[in-house]
Amino acid sequence: MTPGLPLSRRSFLGMAAATPLAVTGALGPGAGTAQAAGTAYAMAYFTESPNGTGTDYGLHLAVSTDSLNWMPLNQNDPLVTPTEGALGLRDPFVLRKQDGTFVVLATDLKGTDWSYVSQYVHVWNSPDLRTFTGYHRLKVHSLNTHAWAPEAFWDPGRGQYALIYSAVGAGGHNVIMVNHTTDFVTASAPQVFFDPGYDVIDGDMAVGVNGVNYLYFKKNQKLVGARSTSLAPGSFTEFSTGVAHGGTEAPTLVKSQNSSTWYLWGDTYTPNGVFYAWQTTDLASGTWTALDQKAYTQPVNSKHCGITPISGTEYDNLVARWGAPAWNRLKSYNYPARYVRHANYVGRIDEYPFDPYTDSLWQLVPGLADSAGVSFRSVSHPSRYLRHYDYQLQLDADDSTSTFAADATFYRTAGLADASWTSFRSYNNPTRYLRHADYVLRIDPVSTATDRQDATFRVGY
Repeated sequence: MTPGLPLSRRSFLGMAAATPLAVTGALGPGAGTAQAAGTAYAMAYFTESPNGTGTDYGLHLAVSTDSLNWMPLNQNDPLVTPTEGALGLRDPFVLRKQDGTFVVLATDLKGTDWSYVSQYVHVWNSPDLRTFTGYHRLKVHSLNTHAWAPEAFWDPGRGQYALIYSAVGAGGHNVIMVNHTTDFVTASAPQVFFDPGYDVIDGDMAVGVNGVNYLYFKKNQKLVGARSTSLAPGSFTEFSTGVAHGGTEAPTLVKSQNSSTWYLWGDTYTPNGVFYAWQTTDLASGTWTALDQKAYTQPVNSKHCGITPISGTEYDNLVARWGAPAWNRLKSYNYPARYVRHANYVGRIDEYPFDPYTDSLWQLVPGLADSAGVSFRSVSHPSRYLRHYDYQLQLDADDSTSTFAADATFYRTAGLADASWTSFRSYNNPTRYLRHADYVLRIDPVSTATDRQDATFRVGY
């Protein structure tokens, strides 16, 4: 176990069995703009960071208009936190119920004590994900084990919701269990839903896809699928090619609302807390193609997500209720695992995740030398700005001089390598652009294709 890095459940089982410029419209990446005409998505998650500074075992929520790039709500702080059981949660899941309202389910566990026994799952009701009511814990079994990663789906044949979760069964390994309920207050006796004879956790369902039901789960360190034309316990058979990126868990299936594409998200624990995504247009094939990390951005410090479709109006209402972040992160175009940060007051791009994570949070404020430009104010050192000195970017305190203001001001332009991304031209050296070289930030002339890629960034969260 690496100090400061939470032990994965797989490892345990193996051993044991300010005002952001987004609101101005000029500089932000689209936060707060009307989305009523389109479709959108909500992601539930909890947070963990390498040294714990960004860790919180409450319910976090983010929103997206494409299911790939996510904006944390409530400044990435929790919306609600459990008040019973372990007083914390993991693995939150949001289900839109048959009446259009929502239920939130989560593992009753705070932290990484995988030996913690809980026969309960956390439950909240919500009409709109703006308010959460009726908090309680639902008892799902009487075994001397856990109830990990609860999820639910509507079983039309029964006219009930099926609530699935991982628990250690009679064979001594984790299986997927199921209870049935109409109200998430009381539930039927548990049954074994899926037991392939080896340890499985983190079940996630796609129900009624061309007459077939799909169950994805974690097998060893991979995400694997099973399928059945029935929702009956014991009817699922493994069929897919496993995918992984290091040790990977927490599969999440998401169907695009605008195309035939399915996405499969996975959460790694080597390193801890990096999401990867795969795609397919044929769920029945069981094969997936990895997405380039340029295509998606997870909420900072997010772990084990649950994603549900919402309307454009619901998106707008959630942003109005919980607020867009007062900061941005900048992702490198040609090194999309890396983000702009400062380290020892030097501007650079480093691979996520890292701590203190706040070193990668920036307020893009009106340019100190020209309000039509931008300046990068550090969230972790709010008296300091990124400025160039001998063409290298460093984090310095504003000394109120015109030279400092000019060195710290940039003009935002269409991305030099991709016009849907962003590049930044120096205010007082207008032939030079912000770019990285050997991962250190500089301002340089741009002429080659590599230069253009080095000078292109995604302004997001």
